[in-house]
Amino acid sequence: MDSLFLIVALGAAVAGFVQGLSGFAFGMVAMSFWAWGVEPHMAAAMSVFGSLTGQLLAAVTVRRKFHLGTVLPFLLGGVVGIPIGVSLLPSLDVNLFKLCLGSVLVVFCPIMLFASRLPRIHHGGRIADGIVGAVGGIMGGIGGFTGIVPTLWCTLRGFDKDRQRVVIQNFNLGALIVTMGFYIGTGLITRDMLPMFAIVAPAMLIPTLIGTRVYIGISELTFRRIVLTLLSASGVAMLVASVPKVL
Repeated sequence: MDSLFLIVALGAAVAGFVQGLSGFAFGMVAMSFWAWGVEPHMAAAMSVFGSLTGQLLAAVTVRRKFHLGTVLPFLLGGVVGIPIGVSLLPSLDVNLFKLCLGSVLVVFCPIMLFASRLPRIHHGGRIADGIVGAVGGIMGGIGGFTGIVPTLWCTLRGFDKDRQRVVIQNFNLGALIVTMGFYIGTGLITRDMLPMFAIVAPAMLIPTLIGTRVYIGISELTFRRIVLTLLSASGVAMLVASVPKVL
């Protein structure tokens, strides 16, 4: 049991720093630790709790001008997608899901990272943004992975780091509040999970605040490289954790 507490605390601390720096990725980073010793549904609940806690901290420490017209389509899509993801969770093969998601990240993110010029998507408008938000909502309902698809989308849209931070931070905050509500309402979060939540919150507190301070001082190019590297590394971690179990 002591080793389990250590895994949970270490995963929360590293994920907290990454989320404070990038504005997302708590669930992906934490799962790369927790997959080795935490039951999948417990890990999903802790991921949502930790992601939400980190977004609340970031909302206070990293304030950027709020653009309602930019964020709203993502939020509306997320509200539609979250109950779908929550309903899928009990019957979903979590390892197969991680295998598929990890494969996509491992293939596409390094290509984007090393490309001299990223393609820019200018079509689709707010409808496309809403669809992306819905996909993010579904993945958030499954395990707190709200930020992956919207982050990739914002990168391909060519948003600067502050505009991307506004979208991802506010989308994640809204989507995770709704997801947590659904988790509580459907009984996916139970009393026996509370001791684990009590480990996650203090373990991630200081690392998250450090991450937000680092974010303020980095350049646009460095931020993009950090985001794509994190997504690539998370994909590798998901494959390492899921492939042996799927096979």
